[in-house]
Amino acid sequence: MPVFHRPLPESLTVLRELAIDLHWSWNHRGDMLWRRINKEVWEQTQNPVSVLQLTSDQQLQTLAGEVDFVQELEAIVQAKRDYLTKPSWYSMHFPGDLAQNQTAPQPSQQPAKPLRGIAYFSMEFGLCEALPLYAGGLGMLAGDFLKTASDLGVPLIGIGLLYQQGYFHQSFTSDGWQQETYLYNDPGSLPIEPLHASDGSWLHIETQFLCRHVSFRVWKAQVGRVTLYLLDSNVPSNQARDRGITSTLYGGNTELRLMQELALGICGWRLIETLGLDIDVCHLNEGHAAFATLERVSAYRQRHKVDFEQALWATRSGNVFTTHTAVAAGFDLYPEALLRPYIGELASHLGVTTEVILALGRPPAHGPLQQANTQEPFNMAFLALRTCAHNNGVSQLHGKVSRRIFQPLYPRWPEREVPVGHVTNGVHTPTWDSAWADAEWTRICGQDRWRSDVNVVPTAPLEQLSDACLWKMATQERAQLVDYVRQRIANQLRNESSLPHCAVTLPLSLDPNILTLGFARRFAEYKRSDLLLHDPERLARLLSNSQHPVQLIVAGKAHPADNLGKQAIQRWYQFVQRPDVRDHVVLIENYDITLAQQLVQGVDVWINTPRRPWEACGTSGMKVLVNGGLNISTLDGWWAEAYQPGLGWALGDQEESTTEHHSEGDAEDAEQLYQLLENEIVPLFYQRDSNQIDNESIPHAWLTYARASMATLTPQFSSNRMLEEYLKNYYLPAAAGLDARQKNSAELAKQLLQWDQYLHLHWHEIRSSELNIIVEKENWRVDVTVYLGGINPKDIKVQMIADPTAEQPALAIELHVLYPVEGAINAYRFTGELPASRAAQDFSLRVIGAHPQVNIPSENTLIYWETKK
Repeated sequence: MPVFHRPLPESLTVLRELAIDLHWSWNHRGDMLWRRINKEVWEQTQNPVSVLQLTSDQQLQTLAGEVDFVQELEAIVQAKRDYLTKPSWYSMHFPGDLAQNQTAPQPSQQPAKPLRGIAYFSMEFGLCEALPLYAGGLGMLAGDFLKTASDLGVPLIGIGLLYQQGYFHQSFTSDGWQQETYLYNDPGSLPIEPLHASDGSWLHIETQFLCRHVSFRVWKAQVGRVTLYLLDSNVPSNQARDRGITSTLYGGNTELRLMQELALGICGWRLIETLGLDIDVCHLNEGHAAFATLERVSAYRQRHKVDFEQALWATRSGNVFTTHTAVAAGFDLYPEALLRPYIGELASHLGVTTEVILALGRPPAHGPLQQANTQEPFNMAFLALRTCAHNNGVSQLHGKVSRRIFQPLYPRWPEREVPVGHVTNGVHTPTWDSAWADAEWTRICGQDRWRSDVNVVPTAPLEQLSDACLWKMATQERAQLVDYVRQRIANQLRNESSLPHCAVTLPLSLDPNILTLGFARRFAEYKRSDLLLHDPERLARLLSNSQHPVQLIVAGKAHPADNLGKQAIQRWYQFVQRPDVRDHVVLIENYDITLAQQLVQGVDVWINTPRRPWEACGTSGMKVLVNGGLNISTLDGWWAEAYQPGLGWALGDQEESTTEHHSEGDAEDAEQLYQLLENEIVPLFYQRDSNQIDNESIPHAWLTYARASMATLTPQFSSNRMLEEYLKNYYLPAAAGLDARQKNSAELAKQLLQWDQYLHLHWHEIRSSELNIIVEKENWRVDVTVYLGGINPKDIKVQMIADPTAEQPALAIELHVLYPVEGAINAYRFTGELPASRAAQDFSLRVIGAHPQVNIPSENTLIYWETKK
């Protein structure tokens, strides 16, 4: 029986309100309350719904009569309601979105029109273990995104799928081979509720797959101020095959993956339309949901009775695409033969042929007008780029890598001008901080530090955090981690035991007082998950050093089809069996959110070893920052931005691997990793002085590193900073552009379509005369005649371009019209000055389209280059 239907004692009815709002997943004040109701169930599930469902009426009646329990319950409920109703950071900065009965101070920045809503589409959401709809980093980022939007009060909703089976549960065979078990997600035991239509029935979204009617019922999960809508195909009226569309996250074959992405995008946007939600920005968290942009076009087209092209120009400015993929082979690709039957309904709603849709997901063939290459498979990332005016990677380095990957979509444009920016990921700090870290941050920086602009979080007072307090915090965190790991390993051994009595002695491995390293991640080959095992004997000596002992906690999953990843796990499994290291290293099965939280709260050093630049960002290492943990990592992803001497340690150089399996530098990186551990990290941790705390000396130099890392990096790599950057650089410009294009019966969108069509019609007519470059004072003076054919000079830019060199940046200098050329039709003399610091031959002339309301080259890729002789 779902929790919201179970009868409860009158004084405990508010437990439903608490249980069904995932705010409890990061606000831990209520943990003791759930533990008090049913300790065993809470510790096994961390799920308030299960706690209420599996607790007896007698126990609930008893608690209802305990005054202190009821008072604490009422206080927690009131605190939650205050959280939901008090003015948020967003409402104070953008008061146009406030309800009429709210007041707010004068904002420092206010848009011309309030941002009404953002729809955040993602294939997975990692919110908590009680709602297992995630597989890895993409889902964890999405979960942190929703929580941060709630904390800051940003008007955002999530759109995802409710999988009957989430990602697999991992266990090991007796020889260390990974086994996958898929567990059923019983909706009645999840912290979700059915979404009801206005007539009281369960809301369903309808579509057609291969001429079959398919229905998706809708659930909702409340995440504080944010609602996450989940589509579920397990509807009795559907055919058996279609009930399995949302069967498994990242399971099944390519066709099932395609159906899931069609459902997420098309039905997700239809849900928005059905609910009548005011959404300005459609944010695609990866290309999986790119069909949402086409369904948005379809909805606009049918509502306003316009054609496909005009509807695309009217909606594209409101779409944002975030790519998390660092290699072109990582994008979802579909062969035409598979895709074509599935997009017939969408094509008919768009009023176009299936060829038009197919072209949106294919790279251009050679030619001035860049028609699609019909020999290529359909690429979901390409569809996203062509239907979104705003695109970004998830770190500074990943933005650069993404521009290289997507350069083929912008033929003849320099890679540096490919329209992909970056917003470096961040983590939701309240989800990942320990109780002790939270107490210290609260004491020094205030209760609401993570509910406001992180630029004003007063981290300077962290100097007030004495070495004694910081060391005590780290010791308590490490001790909690050791206790948790011991219990988890004991359960793991019981699961693996074949003894009939299942008696397993609680392991005594690990020590709460020695240097603790953490290494946990997806076991993909490029992450080099066994780099530490490059020299097993050396690692064993490092761990078992009697003077300076070290302990290591390892966890992670390999994709079910990734045998290389499974082999890496097996090597770790075999290593931890060695008698000389058994007490110093553990391999924990089934890496999940709960284990991740314990690890990032308790380790002293987080290790990360990907091949640069194959990790788009990586967020695990960010999660140790708030807890005083330090990082040693390859200069890849976020660490390429974060690393500074004194804040952690850098591994390798800035050379980039050309392929995932490029192992030439592995030996050198392993040697450097061992040396850093042996010569810097371990000695620094054990460098103590005569000052005592609880009869234990304190590593002051180590704590200097930890305090500097906490103060400098925690706010910088929090999801608050990330979401604020999205607002400033993406959401607000996207909403403003959408409003400009759609107001006045979409007059601007019509004009932009006409402008684009007329440029395509006449672009081939552009040509230029030979450049005339002379010395004038201290600069070069350039003159050139450009023949524009049927194009007005106000609709183009004539530029001189110089590529970057090792010493100088790239230059783009716009030339201005000097005069029309007499005796020639629509020819103009353009002129300008070039810096003499660059050689004249460094410069090339080009012509591009120019319109103040068009994102170039995102929405118009036309380009003309002077042909040099």
